Amino acid sequence: MDGEDPIEIDLKTLWDGFGRGDPKARDRLLALHYDEMRRVARKVLRDEGAKLNIQPTELANEAAIRLMNLDRIQWKERTHFLAMSARVMRQILIDEVRRFRAQKRQAPPVVTRWVDHAADEKARAPLDLEAFDDSLTRLAAIDPDKARLVEMRFFAGLTIEEIAQMDGISESTVKRQWRTARAWLLKDLGQDESDDG
Repeated sequence: MDGEDPIEIDLKTLWDGFGRGDPKARDRLLALHYDEMRRVARKVLRDEGAKLNIQPTELANEAAIRLMNLDRIQWKERTHFLAMSARVMRQILIDEVRRFRAQKRQAPPVVTRWVDHAADEKARAPLDLEAFDDSLTRLAAIDPDKARLVEMRFFAGLTIEEIAQMDGISESTVKRQWRTARAWLLKDLGQDESDDG
């Protein structure tokens, strides 16, 4: 094991332990990634999260609880964990949106914005979270890989570089897939963009 970073070795041990159901490894990894989960939750809830009566900390806590209850997943690394966190947070958030809308007659949409802060106007336009989730579900039926990419970018806040590394593909490929997925979603949402930058 000469030349390997001791922290890297420790993380590999923790990921292996988490995959085997070791509660100490699970708790340690959740503690290591909790602040990152809260940061992502803040981004997703930044515009109108108050409507939902859920705070970023509560969203991160609920995601952590659900992740603790997942048994025997072969966690690969941080990005795999965050990708799963993204899926869990998406489910929690959409459940909250639907609960909010069910409580009110003619409830206004709960909106958010694209995470990549692209320069074009369409990317800065508010997105109805429930409509966005429905559109993402339609994309998953057509192209599961692109839907997964959107989940990782939007709900986990992973960078193009992190996703490329996790998937073992080039950054240019991930960028191209991201632009294609985003353009497809915007068109499906009726916000067709002419510049897919």
